[in-house]
Amino acid sequence: MGTPTLILAIPTGPAGERGDTGEAADPAGDIGSQMVDLVRAYRPEVAIRHGRAGTAGLTEALADLGPREGHPLRGVVVPVVTAPHEGTAAAINAAVEQTGADIRVTEALGPHPMLAEVVHLRLAEAGFVRADRMRLISVVAPGTRMTDGVVVGAAGGAEAVNATGVTAVLLAARLGITVLPADLGDPASLDHAFEQLRAAGCSRPVLAPSVVGPEFPAERLEPLAQRYGARSCAPLGVGSTLAKIAALRYAEVLNTLGVDTPPSVEELPAPVGSRHRRE
Repeated sequence: MGTPTLILAIPTGPAGERGDTGEAADPAGDIGSQMVDLVRAYRPEVAIRHGRAGTAGLTEALADLGPREGHPLRGVVVPVVTAPHEGTAAAINAAVEQTGADIRVTEALGPHPMLAEVVHLRLAEAGFVRADRMRLISVVAPGTRMTDGVVVGAAGGAEAVNATGVTAVLLAARLGITVLPADLGDPASLDHAFEQLRAAGCSRPVLAPSVVGPEFPAERLEPLAQRYGARSCAPLGVGSTLAKIAALRYAEVLNTLGVDTPPSVEELPAPVGSRHRRE
């Protein structure tokens, strides 16, 4: 009782990419519902909602979360974006102002070390890199299919590119090849990144979008990559890793309020088994 509601703010597409209902195209199906189910595995005791940023869905999710006596905070909004996203942030602020909700907005899901793992998986699924099943250690071999350079695409502005740069550095360490960040919506940023790859001797570049999905239309990825003589892999979509990061962002806010604290040794359950009998 009294635990703040967790609201997942699902990003919408760029201006002009929304349908007649105002909803953005969702290439991965109902991202909101999927994320709620996945996050619930990490926070089963918390009420979880979702809504599209910039639509009535998010406003409705915040509508009944006004200030209440005895509650230090009514809700925590987690933007389901991999980096700071200007459009999503503006839409969340507008919804909060409209509803007067007593909420705290967390940081984006990235930068976070686990995002590099998800990008690595998408590249491996497309056959552009190899990944060890246990440790995801890539072993890139010469060939026409394997990539020798990656541009990690961001969406959301300059801050998003900076955050994606962390993912690019970690991914480069995993793959042992050149990896650079770029803004998917900025031709100059993409030109610069692919020119750097060519200067480094890259002949099989790949564009890897570090986006959940709605932030950049999937149908534009392959033509965009082809413009630079590159190939592309799928967006990150939803998954347990992103859900885990969302749950961590929620916990970070609760920790600052003193609402959610790690259990003490006395509060931890006693180990069981023949080696741990009470006697």
